[in-house]
Amino acid sequence: MTTHTTATQVCIVGAGPAGLMLSHLLELAGVDSVVVDHRSRVEIQSTVRAGILERDSVQLLVESGVSDNVLIHGDEHRRIDLAFGGGSNRVDFHELVGASVWLYPQTSVFEDLAAAREAVGADVRFGVAGTEVLDIGTERPVVRFVDADGLRQEVRCRYLVGADGSHSLCRQQVPEVDRRQYFQEYPFAWFGILCEAPKSAAELVYSHSARGFALISQRTESMQRMYFQCDPSEDVTQWSDDRIWAELQARVGANGLTLQEGPICDRAVLRFRSFVHEPMRSGSLLLAGDAAHTVPPTGAKGLNLALADVRVLAECLERALRKDDVDALDEYTDRALSRVWKAQHFSYWMTRLLHQIPAGTEFDARRQLAELQSVVGSTSGRTYLAEGYTGWPAPR
Repeated sequence: MTTHTTATQVCIVGAGPAGLMLSHLLELAGVDSVVVDHRSRVEIQSTVRAGILERDSVQLLVESGVSDNVLIHGDEHRRIDLAFGGGSNRVDFHELVGASVWLYPQTSVFEDLAAAREAVGADVRFGVAGTEVLDIGTERPVVRFVDADGLRQEVRCRYLVGADGSHSLCRQQVPEVDRRQYFQEYPFAWFGILCEAPKSAAELVYSHSARGFALISQRTESMQRMYFQCDPSEDVTQWSDDRIWAELQARVGANGLTLQEGPICDRAVLRFRSFVHEPMRSGSLLLAGDAAHTVPPTGAKGLNLALADVRVLAECLERALRKDDVDALDEYTDRALSRVWKAQHFSYWMTRLLHQIPAGTEFDARRQLAELQSVVGSTSGRTYLAEGYTGWPAPR
């Protein structure tokens, strides 16, 4: 079979939000790219994922010209509620740090980016198979694959970016001697549901109780997203709608909230893991988003970190390719990781703050309540939470 070869400056493996945003930013900078992904466009946009966007993520989507849909269809949230000890405590972001977050599903972010890339005829290839990444230690790395039409393709580039998720093929190409990997496993997971019901609260509610953690989120006026702490091995088939609602009601009811119920249309167990791969560059290969790091969902940092990565990476690649400043790429790892590790700490802290620790003692439980009281009872404590949750401003 004949192999068709394409030459480009940057080849991006992974057409999720990180890969598409990078392609978009590179085009604005006058750098051409090719994006490939083994998933179809329909498959990516039909994957149900939550989305809390920090202030800088919203600014990036709007000011780079991707879309202003987040401002039209997203919900601005100026606060969250921390519920524990039989009551609820409001943490007002706008009052504390003058910032908000936006509730806007990750699937909607993808749809906006995919539409923006399609509108300008960008070279984005969905549904490829048999992807191979070669020669990352040279100045001409290669990506080979079979496209959606069954034709053999080869992309030759100057730089290769792995934005291909937590099971990254690209990350595996980094020589083992050059890798430093950091892990943190957690003894619990989230049982997540999507349900047809009215909103139960105007803002997100993070609820701590003796039965375990629960998160009450929103999606639309008639579709809601909710989670409760569970064992990582939990079998979703053993949970009927009635059993799920009884568990959720018991967890939030302990703090005075009653949920609006409705049919459950999706349920899944989300396992927790913290992971960081260093460095985020190896030769001509650069990693971004979940390919380089993952965080527990408690702090709502995953998508925001990916967008922050590619914002920095696009600038470094522009300087390397357009201004012949090849040393610019040496800055990428340190600049990206400075935010990644802050987010790792914040996500770890929120996770340990709110979840019931399996096999924990009565001392652990009382200490945890005291920490929650210290956070909400102190302007400094609430401000720290607000700063971390809304996102640290990107360095200018």
